[in-house]
Amino acid sequence: MKGGRPVVEVLRLGLVSYQEALQLQQTYVTRHRAGPAHALLLCQHPPVYTTGIRREPYPAPLLDSLRRLGADVHRANRGGLITFHGPGQLVCYPVLNLCSFKKSVRWYVGELEKTIISVCGRFRVPASTSPHTGVWVGDNKICAIGIHVGRYVTSHGFALNCNTQLSWFSHIVPCGIEGKGVTSLSAELRRDVSVDEVVPNLLDAFRDQFNCQLMDCEVVAP
Repeated sequence: MKGGRPVVEVLRLGLVSYQEALQLQQTYVTRHRAGPAHALLLCQHPPVYTTGIRREPYPAPLLDSLRRLGADVHRANRGGLITFHGPGQLVCYPVLNLCSFKKSVRWYVGELEKTIISVCGRFRVPASTSPHTGVWVGDNKICAIGIHVGRYVTSHGFALNCNTQLSWFSHIVPCGIEGKGVTSLSAELRRDVSVDEVVPNLLDAFRDQFNCQLMDCEVVAP
């Protein structure tokens, strides 16, 4: 990496639909064609179940039953199987050109995991990795990770459960992993931990782990 620490723009999107977040990610991915233009998109989503690219489409009756719960359903071009996003979950979409960091997808996923573990540690929650994807507290997943990388430009990202309503996960096998549960910072600490409380800790951990500079910015129009 040359020329000092990369600058990463931070976009605080608030509550946005999953489809709108996909479109914004594509806008920022496209910016990289003219040179490095790193961005960190932070948001929450209305209730939505998303499926990844590792298997055939899920049965229509299952997807219809999820829609009847009041959630949207989308198939995404990220890794991983089915998961849930909703209010109380801090969703982070890093759009980075790994050429400015390290040209390794495995390294990138590892740095995301370390970032999330650091965030949990700041709340005294003992999180760790496992042979399965994501970050865990014991046998319960606290953060799902699903990424896409094209020409070393990243999209999609991770979702950290802060004060998410965990009952939404009971209607699926999260990420296709049988016999495991889900948890949140609020559940672990037995107090309400909001997304707003977690964001500064995430930004500090991301800055430290990726050795970058962060700069708050406005959203670029598509």
